[in-house]
Amino acid sequence: MIQIQSFTFGPFQENTYIIYDESKKCVIIDPGCYDNRERNELAGFIEHKKLSPVKLLNTHCHLDHIFGNGFVAEKYNLGLEFNQHDQRIFDAYLATADLYNLNAEPSPQVSKYIHEGDIISFGNSTLEILFTPGHSPGSITFYNRAQKFMIAGDVLFYGSIGRADLPGGDFDTLINSIKTKLFPLGDDYKVYSGHGPETNIGFERMNNPFLV
Repeated sequence: MIQIQSFTFGPFQENTYIIYDESKKCVIIDPGCYDNRERNELAGFIEHKKLSPVKLLNTHCHLDHIFGNGFVAEKYNLGLEFNQHDQRIFDAYLATADLYNLNAEPSPQVSKYIHEGDIISFGNSTLEILFTPGHSPGSITFYNRAQKFMIAGDVLFYGSIGRADLPGGDFDTLINSIKTKLFPLGDDYKVYSGHGPETNIGFERMNNPFLV
């Protein structure tokens, strides 16, 4: 059975996720650990649980979701995977951090592009991928059918949606991604977002002011 551990990291209060199962294999999604304390918190959990990281994944490449890419890639000898349409967002990472006067650690270059329909395997478990642009041009959502959950990045939040006014964002595209890709998975799907608390599709379908 898949277990999900979340951490809230960095100046933007971003949610980082470690997904693991009984095999002790795990994937790390959107490591936002910004300083040594946060890096040690992430590594400490992995060590405490005796986990073996096998994948480093980004839902999208805004700076708050990739602050820890370099640390994770080096410590666990992992390649970086994200969707190719976010390459230009990734390329602007350090320049964007400079605009915010943040001391960002460099990220390794992408080692593999991942796409809708791809399967992410770890231990005895899998995650599937949906292409859900709008917040960024290459935003993707990871989901698991058996346990009915998704890691949605900044596409959908509790009572809100991701910003669409950043470079490469588009409001209509974002709404379409939510309604045509996430909603059809079913009301009972749990949503783990890139910021804030978890939610579920049924609640957002009925109550989210951007979607009703």
